[in-house]
Parts: sequence; C-alpha cells; structure tokens
Amino acid sequence: MPFDLDEPYVIYVLAAVSAILAGEALYLLLFSAASYRSRINRRLSLLKGQADRQNILVQLRRERGLSSSGDFRLPIEALNRLIMQSGLSMGIPRLAVTVGIVTLGAFGGDLLLRDNLVEAVLVAMVCATALPLFVLRMLRGRRQKKFGAQLPDSIDLIVRSLRAGHPVPVAVSMVSREMPDPIGSEFGLVVDEITYGADLETAMRNLNFRVGQDDLPLFVTAIAIQGSTGGNLGEILHNLSSVIRQRFKMRRKVKALASEGRMSAIILSSLPIGMFIIVQVISPEFYSSVWPYDLTKIGLAGAAAWMAVGNLFMYRMVNFKI
Repeated sequence: MPFDLDEPYVIYVLAAVSAILAGEALYLLLFSAASYRSRINRRLSLLKGQADRQNILVQLRRERGLSSSGDFRLPIEALNRLIMQSGLSMGIPRLAVTVGIVTLGAFGGDLLLRDNLVEAVLVAMVCATALPLFVLRMLRGRRQKKFGAQLPDSIDLIVRSLRAGHPVPVAVSMVSREMPDPIGSEFGLVVDEITYGADLETAMRNLNFRVGQDDLPLFVTAIAIQGSTGGNLGEILHNLSSVIRQRFKMRRKVKALASEGRMSAIILSSLPIGMFIIVQVISPEFYSSVWPYDLTKIGLAGAAAWMAVGNLFMYRMVNFKI
C-alpha cells in the first residue's frame, strides 16, 4: 500500500464524527422544529416574547432608524434612507458608537504603526465617512436582491390566499407568518400599520419607501389601482408574479453574459498587486532603493487612481439595469 493507516486514530476520527452527527440529529429533533415559527423572521421572534404588537411595531421602526410614527430621525434624509433600506437592526445610536470605535481604533493603530499624524487623521476620516457609506450601500444592495428574489413567491402566496376567499390584509398577513426575512418582517410591518389605523394603500407605499427595491412599485401600484377601481386582483398579481420572474431571469442572463468583462476587470486589477507581492517575497530588497522617495508614493497613488477609474468604467459597462 502507498501509505499505512493507524487504526486507533481512524477509530477516534470516526467516533468524533459520529458524536457530532448524533448531536446535530438530537438538536434538529428537539429544538429546530419547535422553534421554527419563532425563527422564521425577526418580527415573529419578537412577538414570541412580547404580545403587544404596537410595541413591536415601534421597536422595529426604531431599529431601522425611524421614529415611533415612522418618520426620519436624522436631518440628512439620504443618509437616514440608506440606513433604513440597509436593514441594520442596531439603530442609529449604536451605529454611531460602532463607527466612532472603529474610527478611534484606526486612528490609534495608524498613529502607532506609522507615527504620522496627518496620515492617521486621513485614515480616521475615511473610516468615519467613506467606509460606513460603502458598508451600508453594500448591505442595502444585498437586502434588495434578497427581497426581489422572495417577492414572486410572496405574491403567489397572496394569490392563493385571495383565490381561497381571504381579503387582502389577511393574505398579506400570511406572507408575514410564512416567509423569512427580509420580506417576512416587512410585510409584518404592513399588517401592523393596517391594524393600528393606516389604510392598505398607505401601508404598501410605506413598504416601498422602507425597501426601495425595483420590482416592488409594480406590486404596490397594482394594489393601489385595485383598491380604487376594483378588478380581479388575484389574476393581476398572478400575471405580475410572472413578469417579475421573467425580469429576474433576464437579470441573471445579463449577469452571465457580462461575466467575461467582470472577470477581465478582476484579473487586470489583481495582476499588478499580485506581481508586486511575488517580487517582495522573492526579492525583498528589489524596491528598497526607491521606497524613501516621495515620487514613488506619488506614482503608486496615481497608478491606483487610474486603476480605480478603469474599474469604474468596466463596472458601468457590464452592469445593466432592467
């Protein structure tokens, strides 16, 4: 045989794997099924510990950066809208504290390592402004994509409920009970707003305002038109679900066709950095004669800026809005 197996160690490994699988099976049997409904989305999880739905509505609004009545809490509406649509549940005060801690840590770390006050201040400014905006935009994009992927299934659930004879608010409440986050909690907020005085159209427009997903206005407009003019809402939503699925399919097709350009951008951007790291590992003294000069740093900064501009152009060329 090319290698010999030590039988005691093989037995120990198999015994450990068996114990892990047995523990997982026990957990799934005793806890997973019992807690499924409370874990399906955050709103149901909060309702499990507190029966007052109005307090849950206020809590969910405050976690999203809104006041108790659903208005913005920050004077900068664009920033408040970004925080709300990102889906962060920590609230504005905790977010500000987190950003402050990261900024102070970056300032102290850069000052300790580089001993340059101007550079430390610049790093702190980036961590206090550009970094939070980048993270919030990334979280908003991910949340909106997930919401868009869940929307056709939610509309189908509403259609089945309407065809069974339920009114629209009851059909919407089924989505809040059966669908995971983010769409489950968002539709739950719609149900709670209707329960505490808002009409259906206003609650739906608030949903579109909180999420900001591209396909959602079609659904909100269909609900609003049916509420004012009447019609077969089940048939309208069924056709709308098919349209949204086709748009989602087209986005995936465009993404696949643009994958070549995307990979070209990634390779062209990573190649200089990778070669620099390889040279540094193979021959650490290769760049030692030019590092002390300011012209080297200026040249590297200029190259990085031109690379960023090129990546921006390639990003815009391979991203299509449908």
